[in-house]
Amino acid sequence: MFSKNKNRSEVDLEQHEMLENAQTRIKQKKRLFTHLVIFLIGSVFLILINKILKYGDTYDWFIWGITFWAFLFIIHAFNVFVTQKFMGREWERIQREKLVAKQKKRIAEIQKEIETDFPLSKINKKIEP
Repeated sequence: MFSKNKNRSEVDLEQHEMLENAQTRIKQKKRLFTHLVIFLIGSVFLILINKILKYGDTYDWFIWGITFWAFLFIIHAFNVFVTQKFMGREWERIQREKLVAKQKKRIAEIQKEIETDFPLSKINKKIEP
């Protein structure tokens, strides 16, 4: 129970990875909801500046500001809920494995090309007079 030699099993590593992934997702969602609150407060602030403080009251410019900010919020939400689902850790792992396989194939091709152009039997052979 209190031994110094604790063996990490595959299950512990998987649980650790799942925990890290969950923490990352929680941070992403927390930032999104913070963005939503700031967006709502900022929108009210823009309306107050335009209507109550009469800054540029001849034109309702706050609509463009809120529309642009809403567009940015939608992009943020799309990134958190859609993009991360399709392009999350599993997608990154698959892409990494593809690139490593491609690099290994290219290295093997180069080694084969070198061996055909410069065979070791000719290089290691002593030149006799």
